[in-house]
Amino acid sequence: MTGIGERLKLARRMARLSQQALADRAGVSKMAISKYEHNQMMPGFAVMLRLAETLGVRVEFLLRPASELEIKPVYRAHSRMNKTEEAAVIAQVQEWLERYLAIEALFPPDERLWFKFPTGFPYPVEHIEDVEQAAEKLRGAWQAGNDTLDNLTELLEVQGIKIGLVDGDVHFDACTFWVNDQSPVIAIKRGLSGDRQRFSLAHELGHIMLDVSQEADDEKAAHRFAAAFLVPASAAVLEIGHSRRSLDPQELLLLKKKYGMSMAAWVYRAKDLGILNENDAQHHWQQFSARGWHEQEPGEPLPGEQPQRMYRLVRRLLAEDVISRSRAKELLGERLELFTEKEQAVLEMRY
Repeated sequence: MTGIGERLKLARRMARLSQQALADRAGVSKMAISKYEHNQMMPGFAVMLRLAETLGVRVEFLLRPASELEIKPVYRAHSRMNKTEEAAVIAQVQEWLERYLAIEALFPPDERLWFKFPTGFPYPVEHIEDVEQAAEKLRGAWQAGNDTLDNLTELLEVQGIKIGLVDGDVHFDACTFWVNDQSPVIAIKRGLSGDRQRFSLAHELGHIMLDVSQEADDEKAAHRFAAAFLVPASAAVLEIGHSRRSLDPQELLLLKKKYGMSMAAWVYRAKDLGILNENDAQHHWQQFSARGWHEQEPGEPLPGEQPQRMYRLVRRLLAEDVISRSRAKELLGERLELFTEKEQAVLEMRY
């Protein structure tokens, strides 16, 4: 029997509901939910409407054919997500990827972005110092130079790495997934500050690009890679010199704004490069803690980056009358209006 089982289970996990909780809210029995999810029974239309409303999805979502995507999450070793949260993140990524791949399928293969490892990658890491060279070589392969990365998200998207924003709890910042063992995907928690988002993206990029030996620490390597990719050693020395006893907070704040990397991460970067010694770096961290900066750094939070490729593809399909506006909203998950009122007014004046 064909049915809505996989789609219902996906929507339920996205909503972080147990079968019993969904049954209670939709006014059916837990046994009925179980039978729906195992395709042993098909709900009537009235029940289908209640299920969709309870789960915050359209009926069309439940009726969509089950996906054949195989996504494998690569969790950080210290991940503290519980099973419910883990299932919710995976479900969100799967649902978003289904829409993303459906959009891409409307374009010929030669107009899609395909991920390919640069020559020499995944880069072998025997010692933590190897990470510096890996970050430098990747910047070179991607022609990113040694200056600031104005938009890290855009850089990764251009290289065929899909970036998606998902909802998550306090224990989740980002996670890397592999789709059908071929395409890397990075899911980032929606609402992170720009510096935290960029560091998480660069950290996950490290997991993709590094081949860390068993003798080395995978998490430390990805952490070092993130800082080295955001701020190359040559840029750090140019900004703060070869040797320092102290870094001024205002100086750190300006560097944070320029490079999109937190003040605390700059202290770590200076320590890793030997610009600050261990004792001086420790003094900075003590000062951060005393001032509460370990929880919230001074100044306005940096704005987060927004993945744009998926939206640009849909706008192109709309402009060429390949899809309808209602289909565009469905593919984007209702988020079609990309412009602020001011931007929209300017566009209307031009056209």
